[in-house]
Amino acid sequence: MQIEVLKQVNSARQARQAVVIVTDLAAGSTIVFTEGQPVPECLRDVVGKALQTGKSGLAEADGAQVFLNVYLPPPRIVAIGAVHITQALARLAPMMNFDLSIIDPRTAFATPERFEGVDLIADWPEDVLKDRGLDAYTALVAVTHDPKIDDYPIADALRSRCFYVGALGSRKTHAKRIERLKEVGLSDEDISSIRAPIGLDIGASSPEEIALAIMAEIVQAFRRRPISGQSA
Repeated sequence: MQIEVLKQVNSARQARQAVVIVTDLAAGSTIVFTEGQPVPECLRDVVGKALQTGKSGLAEADGAQVFLNVYLPPPRIVAIGAVHITQALARLAPMMNFDLSIIDPRTAFATPERFEGVDLIADWPEDVLKDRGLDAYTALVAVTHDPKIDDYPIADALRSRCFYVGALGSRKTHAKRIERLKEVGLSDEDISSIRAPIGLDIGASSPEEIALAIMAEIVQAFRRRPISGQSA
């Protein structure tokens, strides 16, 4: 890999941005696209597909054979609430290649014994997220049922354009949440992206089934997320 290309890739990875290296096999030329950067129309489909799937490989673009090397930031889940649902989610996330962090200031719930081997932080989300910023490759899962704990990270996730924001609670509970989020300056468009009730509708009732529904919805959101910068 050329030094300049390597620098661009490393810079993107440090910023948790996706990058695609497109090599024209006949000409031997290489172009690097960071997600959000305009892409020529002839490459738009293949670059967009690569960013969606995260898979490198051969493709044809404008009659030319190209090879695409794709580097996506490791997707991660930040779960607010050390509850039974997140205990089950902690078993599912690694199987789907998602990093997982759990934040809960309630030390009676956030114990190493209940979450062995999990990145668990027993502190308030507003304090943790100052140093652990959210981004477009993060899914935010809020499941404490406590507005004092859930509201801040939900608002932060919406402002940070997380690819998924889900919150546990009934429609009545969510209606009250919407009013609180409006009071802190979030728009109807921002708020409408919250998945509430959380998870795909599979008729889940147990914590394990709810975790499965959440994980499935996260994967769906990640694979169908809009790709920015797909125009030149």
